[in-house]
Amino acid sequence: MTRRTAHPPRRPRPRTALGTRRGRRVLTGAAAAAALLLTGGCAGTAPGEPGARDGNPTGTVTVFAAASLEESFTVLGERFEKAHPGTEVTFNFGGSDSLAAGITNGAPADVFAAASTRTMEVVTRHGDADGTPAPFARNRLAIATLPGNPRSIRSLSDLTRPGLKVVLCDRAVPCGAAARTALDAAGVGLTPVSYEQDVKSALTKVELKEADAAVVYRTDVRAAGDRVEGVEFPESAEAVNAYPATVLKNAPNPTAARAFLALVRSAEGQRVLNGAGFLAP
Repeated sequence: MTRRTAHPPRRPRPRTALGTRRGRRVLTGAAAAAALLLTGGCAGTAPGEPGARDGNPTGTVTVFAAASLEESFTVLGERFEKAHPGTEVTFNFGGSDSLAAGITNGAPADVFAAASTRTMEVVTRHGDADGTPAPFARNRLAIATLPGNPRSIRSLSDLTRPGLKVVLCDRAVPCGAAARTALDAAGVGLTPVSYEQDVKSALTKVELKEADAAVVYRTDVRAAGDRVEGVEFPESAEAVNAYPATVLKNAPNPTAARAFLALVRSAEGQRVLNGAGFLAP
């Protein structure tokens, strides 16, 4: 069964467009990385395990992935396990910057899928990527509002209205950097009520009615279903994020890692990603 660790704890959410959220230990990307270090990499393959049996992947593959990939990668993880009996996919979803920091600090992982090329460069500069990371998808921003859009938000400039509670991702996180690019393109100066460590945490503020709006990825708006309403804005075209992925140089299970990435890049993988709202790479 696919196991997942994830972004900071939040209250349970009902069924999403792509499935249900099952019980799991929830950690931030940095905390999960620390836990893996303390356990000596128990989420990876056992020492000496080749990661292949009769030419097929086996064992555990550990994937560090941007929080916005949670729904689509969970689906792909389940399909991978079904196609390769004897494998298990363990996910650590979180802010790309925290995941990258964990990898450069030695957290054992097989695959890294980031929400921006800038974040991936942290890992490649440190020498942790096995080869040259390549994009597998792209994503655009949208404004998430309360259902029915009661505050009649139609543009980025509407987010500056007095009394409106707006949430952004932290500037160090890809969704936060993209939001700042879009706001600059619109000539809008905005001070949010909070900066969140990943896109799911920003979206949850709206879902729980703790904020009136958040600038998030449109894939997250789609995954939230009727719990939020999405508002498109033209400046999102100025801040399209490419999502690169790579097998990591010290991957405990490189055979399964390559096979999982092959699924992500395959026609089947692209259909799942496109269905979640991602753009082709």
